[in-house]
Amino acid sequence: MDDWLNIHDWLFDGLDSMLVSATEDTFLESSGSDIAFFIATLLTCLITFVGIMASMFMILWIERKFYARVNDRRGATTALRSLWVGENGVTAGEWWNLIPYGLGKPIGALNGWLNKVAGNSGHEQEMVNRVGNRSWYGVTIFPGFFQNLADGMKFLIKEHMVPNRADKVIFELAPFLVISSTVMILGMIPLSSGIYGANPELSVLFAFAIFGIAPLGVFFAGWSSNNKYTLLGGIRSAAQLTAYEIPLLLSILSVCIMAGSFNFLEIINFQHESGTWLLFLMPLGAVLYLVSMIAEVERIPFDMPEAEAELVEGWWTEYGGMRFGLLFAAEYMRVYAASILFAHFFLGGWHSPFAGLIPGGPLIPGIIWTLLKAWLIFTVVFVWARTALPRIRTDQILEFGWRMLLPLSVLQVGLSIIYRLYLFDASAVTDSNSGGWAWDAGLFPWAVPVITTVFWVMVFIVMMKDENIEENEERMFHVRTMTPAGTHTAGKE
Repeated sequence: MDDWLNIHDWLFDGLDSMLVSATEDTFLESSGSDIAFFIATLLTCLITFVGIMASMFMILWIERKFYARVNDRRGATTALRSLWVGENGVTAGEWWNLIPYGLGKPIGALNGWLNKVAGNSGHEQEMVNRVGNRSWYGVTIFPGFFQNLADGMKFLIKEHMVPNRADKVIFELAPFLVISSTVMILGMIPLSSGIYGANPELSVLFAFAIFGIAPLGVFFAGWSSNNKYTLLGGIRSAAQLTAYEIPLLLSILSVCIMAGSFNFLEIINFQHESGTWLLFLMPLGAVLYLVSMIAEVERIPFDMPEAEAELVEGWWTEYGGMRFGLLFAAEYMRVYAASILFAHFFLGGWHSPFAGLIPGGPLIPGIIWTLLKAWLIFTVVFVWARTALPRIRTDQILEFGWRMLLPLSVLQVGLSIIYRLYLFDASAVTDSNSGGWAWDAGLFPWAVPVITTVFWVMVFIVMMKDENIEENEERMFHVRTMTPAGTHTAGKE
């Protein structure tokens, strides 16, 4: 199902025709199409990257506000109007006079105009006290949203210092490994069928190969800082990511087996063409992916490499200024990439719900559906988990990964093979607007997804019921002990 906002084809076709005609009868005539392909690929990658980065401000705002509301607080409320009104009647003076390159006067004039039309003087809703309502004038869109920009500028003006006894080369190299690998992933992820950059045949393998580079930067940062807290954080990170990368990759392999492809676009289109999202065919794989990805991006309850209460800030304790800001941003980039990838792998990507039942084709651009699904996953899974779950111990994290997630991920691979070979009807796949009916198994429409979803929901409900440890002591070591701390021996119940 095509998207009417097809920037990819517009750029490739337009640049190809323009450069072929421009290089005609020149020494570049034979290379006109290749140059156009290179420029178009570069531009589409940049557009995709900018789209993800620009929309990432939304998840920062969502986490601040959602986390605050769960804790019965308002969260960040500073509005854009604070830039020219100030806070509680206090302003920064004529700050625009400090701006170089002759930009101070026009910015000062703009500030004066904004104070005139949306300031305090002569308006009914003047700014009130800082606690009750900060710089509120009329209806403000996303109060607290622009505080993210202020935080970014704060990091920019802070000084960067390297510890005296740190390995300076590795200390400076580690953030670039983390940040550059994260940025490369964002250039590979499509936003819709018409907005995507590079699209190699094995794009999934390429993206997750890059995803695995960041843990090296984390370990290098922890080791090179010459700080016991950072070293412990780096070691914890290496152990944790080793335990959770295997279940993560196996859950992605299950998706690729079901779709019969290692390409992002083909996996997403397969879900529409076969008639159902993969979430309803492999709920176990979706849960494995989310749990493993939470551990991969070191979010609560798997934030042992940082563990502010124990290791100050973990492996990035010694970083300050913009390097700390970039590492902080890289963590959110990876979380955002994980949310978008979940939408692509399990929620049909840019295809709308019940797209086959909507006549006339897609009316809303696919990028809107992709972002809405990613924001929903980020809010429901990543932010809610941070709010509701406590941090668990390192031994619990490792045992859960090796003894629970790894066997289940192998089981999911086996189930995916069975589904693809014996329950999938390839003849019912179609790329029309209405999609196909490839998972009825000869029973009724959507038979396989319905039966699979009901079965796994029942399994999850049963498994989530807490057991009575006095009646059933057959549970994982160290999850709960009946002996005082310091007297329990590992492996001996």
